[in-house]
Amino acid sequence: MKKLYILVLLSLCVFANEAQIQDVKVSKQNDTYSFSVKILHEDSGWKHYVDGYEVLDKDGNILAKRVLWHPHEHEQPFIRSLNDVKILGFKIVFLRAHDSVDGYSELYEVFLP
Repeated sequence: MKKLYILVLLSLCVFANEAQIQDVKVSKQNDTYSFSVKILHEDSGWKHYVDGYEVLDKDGNILAKRVLWHPHEHEQPFIRSLNDVKILGFKIVFLRAHDSVDGYSELYEVFLP
């Protein structure tokens, strides 16, 4: 029982520190895309919070970036949008969140409409 308890605590610590993109909604208007991104992270103040996210192509090139200017301690998960993103020739993009201590989250694959 003691080993299970330690394992659960370790899992919670990992979950608490890494930003997670939970959902992405994409819309297209003319030749640009808008992204509405739902992110979960235990922001703990100005020293540790999600400070942005990026839209990447399949080769890892940054197509667009959204900077987040403050912690979201009392708004979890939170949703922030990025508009007027020009993407030519791709059917799939990847998103990743970034936090000020732990760096980048796992990639989140998005199929474009």
